[in-house]
Amino acid sequence: MAKITYIEHDGTPHELDLAPGTTVRDGAIDNDVPGIDGDCGGNCACATCHVYVDPAWLSKTGERSEMEQSLLEFADGMEENSRLSCQIEMSEALDGLVVRMPESQH
Repeated sequence: MAKITYIEHDGTPHELDLAPGTTVRDGAIDNDVPGIDGDCGGNCACATCHVYVDPAWLSKTGERSEMEQSLLEFADGMEENSRLSCQIEMSEALDGLVVRMPESQH
């Protein structure tokens, strides 16, 4: 299991243990963490699972694909550390990951 902390836009934290291979999006949806909609079901076809990866973890979450980059360009509040949570799979290397949610997914 790998620990992740989701932080809502208002600062409310949600700390969970996720199995390796679980996406950050699925972890939030499966555990009723507010702030990630994930409307496309985790298929990298929308940007409603947008998160901000804590800068200390950014290099460990991998590079954005071209598709992810193009979808993020339509997301409100895109930043350098923006990622689609459906594209980040948990692993032991990500134990302690921190992500923050934007004010809105739409």
